[in-house]
Amino acid sequence: MSIAEAKSERIEVRTTPHMKALLQRAATASHKSVTEFLLEAGMSAAEDALINRRLFRLDDEQWQIFQDALDRPVTEKPRLARLLAEKSVLE
Repeated sequence: MSIAEAKSERIEVRTTPHMKALLQRAATASHKSVTEFLLEAGMSAAEDALINRRLFRLDDEQWQIFQDALDRPVTEKPRLARLLAEKSVLE
């Protein structure tokens, strides 16, 4: 986030008194406001969650296994094809 970027959005969170007290203590111990504490922790967790979807590390053996799986010929899976052809319970 850019320093010049204006904060125009609001996030509201409901919590228990115990959770709120814990967050307040942690923020105080970190010399931050609860908002700063929550935003920093939330942004860090968000970045971690998203980077795990873009980047993964494999050693040489794991990389070879991965490559072998990608190079393996496609096998027909009739049960999977039938499942995917059915209407979803969400539709």
